[in-house]
Parts: sequence; C-alpha cells; structure tokens
Amino acid sequence: MKLIKTEDAVGHVLCHDMTQIIKDEFKGARFRKGHIVTEEDIPVLLSMGKENLYVYEVTPGMVHENDAAERLLALCGIENMSRSDTKEGKIELKAAIDGLFLVDTQRLMAVNSQDEVMIATRKGGTAVKKGDKLAGMRVIPLIIEEEKLRKAEEAAGGEPLLYLKPYVRKTACIIATGSEVKKGLIKDTFTPVVIEKLDRMGVKTLETAYSGDGIENVRDMILAMKEKHHPDMILCTGGMSVDPDDTTPGGIKAAGANIVTYGAPVLPGAMFLLGYFEDGMPIMGLPGCVMYSKATVFDLILPKVVADVKVTKADISALGEGGLCLGCGECRYPVCPFGK
Repeated sequence: MKLIKTEDAVGHVLCHDMTQIIKDEFKGARFRKGHIVTEEDIPVLLSMGKENLYVYEVTPGMVHENDAAERLLALCGIENMSRSDTKEGKIELKAAIDGLFLVDTQRLMAVNSQDEVMIATRKGGTAVKKGDKLAGMRVIPLIIEEEKLRKAEEAAGGEPLLYLKPYVRKTACIIATGSEVKKGLIKDTFTPVVIEKLDRMGVKTLETAYSGDGIENVRDMILAMKEKHHPDMILCTGGMSVDPDDTTPGGIKAAGANIVTYGAPVLPGAMFLLGYFEDGMPIMGLPGCVMYSKATVFDLILPKVVADVKVTKADISALGEGGLCLGCGECRYPVCPFGK
C-alpha cells in the first residue's frame, strides 16, 4: 500500500471506499475498496477533493479479486445458469431453467481446502426453479497470489464442479394396485397426489391403470402400459409393504426390471422401490406414505429421475443422513433439513 498522486493512480487498486457527497442529490460510496482506477475516474476523484490516494500496487504474481473471481467461476461451469456482474470481488450464479442441481462434492471440497479461495453452493442433488440462487464465489483478500489460484484450479480438475440438468422425462403411467381400489370398494386417493407431484415437475400422466392384486396382474399391467404408451417412467402405487398380499415388488421384478433398491433409509418412505428396464426406463414402487405425507423419499428421488440422472444403490444409501422428516407442525419442505 502506498500514497500516490491521483493523476498517477490509473491501473492501481483503491485501499478503501471513497465517499462522494452532492448536496440534496447523493451521499455514499462513489468508489469501493478494490476498485481499479481508470482514466475516466481521475476528474471525479479530483472533484471529490482527492488529490492523493492510498492504493495497492498490483505486482507480477498477484491477481486482483475481480479477476480471481472470474477464474473461480470458470471452475464451476455455467451451462443452464446465469451469472451476476462481478461486485466487490464476488460473483453469484442463478438457475436459468427449472432442473436438478448437482455438485461434485469431493472436488468442491478440494477447491475450498486451498488457502484464501471459496465457492459456496446450495445443496447438490436438489430440484431448483428458474431464478433460484445456486452459488457464490470469491477470494478472501483483495489481491491474491497467482500460485494460490493455480492450486485451486489444479484441485478442481478439468470438469465443471456444478451442473444444472434440465428435466427431460416428460411422461408417466401410473398403476394403482390393490383389488379394493380396482373393485371400487374404496376411493383412489393415492393417484391424484402422485399426478399433482408429477405435474409440478412438468411430467404428464398418460394413463392411470388398475391392476388389482397378484404378481401376475401387476406384471401384466406394467407390460401393457409399456407397450401401449412407451412412457418415460412407470409408477406403481400401493402394495409395497411386507404383507403377503402386497405383491407390487414381485410384479415389478417379474416385468423384467432390474431392482436398484427395495427399501430406503428415509422416513417417511422406507418401503420405496426403484428399478430400471434394459432400455433405461425407470419404474418406482411408491409406499402409502406418499399419499398422506407432504415430503417423502419420492420427493427426493423424483427430480433425479425426471432429469434422467441414473440413481444408484449408493445414492439411496447416502440419503440416510438427513433422511428423517422431523414432522414439523407446519411443513416448509423443501426449505428444511429433510433430504439435505
């Protein structure tokens, strides 16, 4: 930091805010700490009575915070995202589309483990709406050593740290199991809930079919819906417990699906099933809690399925931490710890 004549300050970095007062018009910071002085700034600074300035010298091997923020942004990847202007050394990212936000957790941790850099994001693996804030990044000092930035870039590797996947699976068939529903002995209150959740994700329900009980009946209805509609996904409601007459998991398996999991470390939603057919089409078995609980395992998995992100057994297992709904008196999901 040094004191120089204002006329000689072009290209130098201000060490503190510069306040301008114009009677009855303006009072505030005309130039912020970290601002790089330009030729056009000189008359303004002189009019403010600033004949001398305290400035940092940008020396070889040092990078200004604004330029450093741009380099951190380059590590993130911005497909389907919109960026802010650089303000006081910080850049923010927002969603440009509805979709599934993903974070490479390990590489993000590797970057944030480097000295004097930071990238903060919302929780990965979550559904976002257009305009939602996704991430912010900056370096800690006003001027950072080039070597520290290079280490952060090496830690990030060659792939983006962040992704925003658009929703691409747009159609579904629902198979409501249970003889009592098929015979009309009870009203089907499950399917409307599922249709509403699908609709919120931009997924159209092509048909709701009623299979009745029995492995063969469930299997045959699944195969019939596949043949008739070629949907992007199939959802089976009911029949997911361990009771002898709850045969939905057996019917899904008999239809040829490869089962990723039957059971999830999530409450509500422990009896959830996820599988995939050979052509990649997902099929889910939804436990009864989806019908009466606002937030369940279905809400955690559905965005991934709609974004066509393959869900693995490891992904399901990882839901255990954060997978306990707290049963709040007023449900605020997704603004809550569930699934995070």
